[in-house]
Amino acid sequence: MKRLFTLLSLLVLSKFSAQNWATEDQYIQKFARYAVEEMEKYKIPASITLAQGLLETGGGQSRLALEGKNHFGIKCKEDWTGKTMKHTDDAPNECFRVYDDPRQSYQDHSIFLSTRKYYANLFNLDMKDYRAWANGLKKAGYATNPRYASILIGKIEKYKLYEFDNTSSREVMYAVLKMYPGLKDDRAFMAQLEPEKYTKKVKTPVTVEVPYKQTSYAQQQKRVERIKSKAEILNTILIKSHPNDGLKYIIIPEDTNIQYIAKKFKISESKLIKWNELENDMLQKNDIVFLESKNSDGNTPTYKAESGEDMHDIAQKFGIKLNKLYAKNRMDEGQKPAAGQLIYLIDKKPRN
Repeated sequence: MKRLFTLLSLLVLSKFSAQNWATEDQYIQKFARYAVEEMEKYKIPASITLAQGLLETGGGQSRLALEGKNHFGIKCKEDWTGKTMKHTDDAPNECFRVYDDPRQSYQDHSIFLSTRKYYANLFNLDMKDYRAWANGLKKAGYATNPRYASILIGKIEKYKLYEFDNTSSREVMYAVLKMYPGLKDDRAFMAQLEPEKYTKKVKTPVTVEVPYKQTSYAQQQKRVERIKSKAEILNTILIKSHPNDGLKYIIIPEDTNIQYIAKKFKISESKLIKWNELENDMLQKNDIVFLESKNSDGNTPTYKAESGEDMHDIAQKFGIKLNKLYAKNRMDEGQKPAAGQLIYLIDKKPRN
């Protein structure tokens, strides 16, 4: 009976979490539970975790949260072996972790803080002192925004998130209901508190296999549609401004060739090949292509190479000329960086 109750609760919570959210209040209602669960396991204030989630996702509306279930902007790093997605943050097409469920993102956030040496001193603080934690995160370099601590504190005090620092995973949904009494009319939410009353048995749908053999005509039509679809996607390419001095660039949405890009943007093929240090005329999905000459320096001092990246990937990511990048790092042309290697983008690498 206890296992059945737990299963029903998880099913209801899963359905509840899958719904769209549109405000910061709704974000709190949906994810306060995860923050409290993590607090019990890792001693990180629930108010801090929830405020960071609110801030990082823009109340749940960020692309990383909606498409990647990534609520804390955690990048791939060399030790990540799970699914990934490309997203523009400090540079175009950076690698971010993708989760199957937001709960995994909350768990990974706790592991990230508790296992990185930079944040070790945070765990000497009073777990209920959210102000000290917010300032400690900023001091440890969690974010570059000089107002990061005050922004977190502002979120916590605006929504009284400190109330979650004084509850448990068994009582958290009652705390949410006390904070938002209007939820008593929300069946999905109330089902978490009284599952026997609100949960109905769902019949398992029966799938019927219908054999179908594609005709040659159908195959031809499918191919035509695929070609049309690809053309339509390529026609949506937009010029973007790179964080490195606003350089003009595009991200290739579908495999194509340099001739198509040259014709579309009225730039000679030779210039595009030269500016982007291309070895051939084929372009792949998610490639970065600059529409003007790149700079001699990057827009940030250093960068840690990700697993599988070569120097050309990094040059494109940060809008820096490839030969300059090799020279700054005292590397021979064609030499590949190791995963986690520190790459210098502005100054020259010091001699050993």
